[in-house]
Amino acid sequence: MKSSLRLLAGLLATCSGATIAQAGDIVGNVYDAGGTRALQSATVRVVELGREVETGRDGGYVIADLPAGTYTLEARYVGAEITTRSVAVPASGRVDGNLTLSAIGGGDILVTGLAANMTSALSRQKAADGVESVLTRDAIGQFPDQNAAESLRRLPGINILNDQGEGRFVSVRGLDPNLNSTSVNGVRLPSPESDVRQVALDVISSDIIESIEVKKSLTPDMDGDTIGASVEINTTSAFDRKKDYYAVSAEGSWNDYSGKTTPKGSFDFSKRLGDDFGVAGGISYYKRKFETDNVESDFWKQADDGAPYSESLEYRDYDVERTRISGALSFDWRASDTTTAYVRGNWSQFDDHEYRRRTTFDLSAFEDDGPSATDGSTVSFDSADNDITIERDLKDRFERQRIRSVVLGSKTDTGTWKFDWSASYAKSTEKETFSLDPVRFAADFDDESGVAIDFDNSGRYYPTYSVISGADAVNDAASYTLNRVELTTLSDSQDEEWAVKADLARTFAADGGDFTIQAGGKARWRDKSYDFNMTRYKKSKDFTLADVLGSQTYRLIDMGPVALKGGTADWFRANEADLSINDYASALDSATSDYSVSEDILAGYLLARWDSDTMRVIGGVRIERTRNEMDGNLVVDDEDNLDLPSVTPVHFERSYTDWLPSLTLRYSPQRNVVARAAVYKSLMRPNLKDIAPRFTVNEDNEAEVGNPYLKPYRAWNADFGFDYYFSDNAGVSFNGFYKSIDDYIIKTVYSDFTFNGATYDQLTIPTNGDKAEIVGFEVSYNQAFTMLPAPFDGLLTQVNYTYTDARGTVQDEDGFARKISLPASARNTFNVVLGYTKGPIDLRAAGSYRDGYVDEVGDNPEGDRYVQQHFQLDLSAKYKLTDNVRLFADWVNVNNAKYFAYQNFAGARRLLQYEEYGSTVKFGARVTF
Repeated sequence: MKSSLRLLAGLLATCSGATIAQAGDIVGNVYDAGGTRALQSATVRVVELGREVETGRDGGYVIADLPAGTYTLEARYVGAEITTRSVAVPASGRVDGNLTLSAIGGGDILVTGLAANMTSALSRQKAADGVESVLTRDAIGQFPDQNAAESLRRLPGINILNDQGEGRFVSVRGLDPNLNSTSVNGVRLPSPESDVRQVALDVISSDIIESIEVKKSLTPDMDGDTIGASVEINTTSAFDRKKDYYAVSAEGSWNDYSGKTTPKGSFDFSKRLGDDFGVAGGISYYKRKFETDNVESDFWKQADDGAPYSESLEYRDYDVERTRISGALSFDWRASDTTTAYVRGNWSQFDDHEYRRRTTFDLSAFEDDGPSATDGSTVSFDSADNDITIERDLKDRFERQRIRSVVLGSKTDTGTWKFDWSASYAKSTEKETFSLDPVRFAADFDDESGVAIDFDNSGRYYPTYSVISGADAVNDAASYTLNRVELTTLSDSQDEEWAVKADLARTFAADGGDFTIQAGGKARWRDKSYDFNMTRYKKSKDFTLADVLGSQTYRLIDMGPVALKGGTADWFRANEADLSINDYASALDSATSDYSVSEDILAGYLLARWDSDTMRVIGGVRIERTRNEMDGNLVVDDEDNLDLPSVTPVHFERSYTDWLPSLTLRYSPQRNVVARAAVYKSLMRPNLKDIAPRFTVNEDNEAEVGNPYLKPYRAWNADFGFDYYFSDNAGVSFNGFYKSIDDYIIKTVYSDFTFNGATYDQLTIPTNGDKAEIVGFEVSYNQAFTMLPAPFDGLLTQVNYTYTDARGTVQDEDGFARKISLPASARNTFNVVLGYTKGPIDLRAAGSYRDGYVDEVGDNPEGDRYVQQHFQLDLSAKYKLTDNVRLFADWVNVNNAKYFAYQNFAGARRLLQYEEYGSTVKFGARVTF
């Protein structure tokens, strides 16, 4: 140990000795030739010494401790001409090193549209320490798509999982979105939803975002809790641009299923108040109305003759209205030549009002005897044999999500010393205060009703039905009496986090490069809670579906009489006093879901870094100490012997420590070639809901149980690859990756399971698997074909493909080990963008493909839930009407891509869930001034 310390001291002394005679500094900024925008990740090199740096987001850089003399500065940026200038460095003090870059062939580098997005992203990817993909907006503040999540879909190794047809959650390298971390301006965002860590990116409007970085490998100065990627969102800063900037946009959005056009508008700005102070921000509003047609089924069974059938089929009609409001405001102050300070705040609100009309065929009475008859793919159920129950219900749910964050801090860079610090607060909430979920009407058709129903299972995706006899009774709304009302009076998810961090670095100039020692620490204090209160009302024959009869907008099949959307809530308010409360069920449902979990993390790290014009090495270790306190309820569900369920508060505590070493190499033997390799350890902590000591039961008698003993994912990761920039606006990259994960987490589903004395149709519990291995690679190709003759010189393309093989081992219902693909891991994903940008025209066709994947793991292979492959085609067009006015249009989901979840059973894919949404057309204008 003493020898190691003496060696380190000697190295530092040697570097310091070289520093004494080097007193001059070059300080400057890099801008586009038009003087509009700072260029981040431009490479600035002192040619004679081989020392180089990358510019920050304000285009600034410092090269310190240079011997007095005259040097040549060289600046490079993808899509720009190489620029050089001579600089005379004094024996002491600083000299200006400002540079402006022009596009290939002259002119401003900051073209708008796809070419600007591509060149900016390639420059930042090229300069990055590790494996990274970047999405930026262009000079007029536009992303390639109108939704930031949808734009991320185009990046290498990235795919987006949809919710109700909208891209919301980021999947990196085919892995579960829950394995990612998300931050805004360096602030880790908590999740507004009660059951996950992941954050839906569509909650934050793209109009206030400057860039999104997806970092797929880690260094010691980064939070260690990610296995997929660290998704880092940066909002606008006044120092991003040299000139003041204002933009207003107005847009309409039309969904072909709903037939309605809804508005979107935004305003964003950047204003310099003198040379050293600026303010930037924006606000965005977006309302969208759309419809979804859905069919769902329980797990399938087989009749005595082998014919497959489902005992429960649901036909669902969704009408949804979503409203998004986002705002951002930042203040930047250049306190001195070496220090900048900032305050950045963000606020987002997402309102989701969902109506769901559902027709459910409950055939559980046929469980012992099976269908009345089978004929090929058709199964028949006759009330003469067993009762047929049909339920028709409505869900009227309004929930509001809010995400807010604020961070203040400063960055100091003297060239030899760097010191950064920040303090932040973030809070996310999701709240319901009045939701009917559901209002259900039901009818039991017995042997006297004469009802017989055939189900045709020959369809590609879902069964259809026909009422062979008794159709008048089945379609008579008055046949269905009130069966259940569940009123959510409070569903309140709260998730907040305080954090402070600091980093200190000392750089020593040496022959051929710079050596840096850096250390830092971070503390995070997080509290997440969920409070649920509901009232369940008893059956009543005094009310029927005819009292609230509405009309359907379902396209897949005639689902019979349905409840009125908004009118059902009015009916409930008018008749609530005449309904009887089920005290036991109300107490049970209100007690089982509540929980609170605290998660405190203390972290520190030490790293060493070597930078030269060809080699960059970053090595070090990070330590993270995690402490949890978990509170919930132990609930005994025994209605036969108890007046009310027994509720006992329970409390658990635990703590654990993780050492996370890492080593990253970046080698650039030529200016157009970059090779990288990284080995590092990381973890992903469980969902806080999953470790809470809680247990919930839903309306379908399906239970979910928490597991306070759940361990975090722990992974060793290896990345390697290279980038080759074979022309001024083109690049190809290859990256391979390997991950070995211990204690990966899956949700195991058990059927007909008894827990705490009660039997549930389905019980889900999160458990740790043994070990999983993930191996794969991603390749990408980007090129602007500027070498072609006009008019073809406006063509460009972006293509990427990712292969992921993610496998683990679980125990089946008999205690035997079986190999599975990890949930939500898709083996093949690819994205293709074909674009044309020239003059006033900017056109794009984009296709995205994701393989099928395992969604949930059952207690045997037939109990696994799969989601089929997904391909979506989007088109967009932009037209520059004047220098300040641009028109745009987007056609999203041109091919009406569908969602299909299934069970492999009886030699075929059997429906578990099917959805289709139609396509959406957006159109509008953006004005800058």
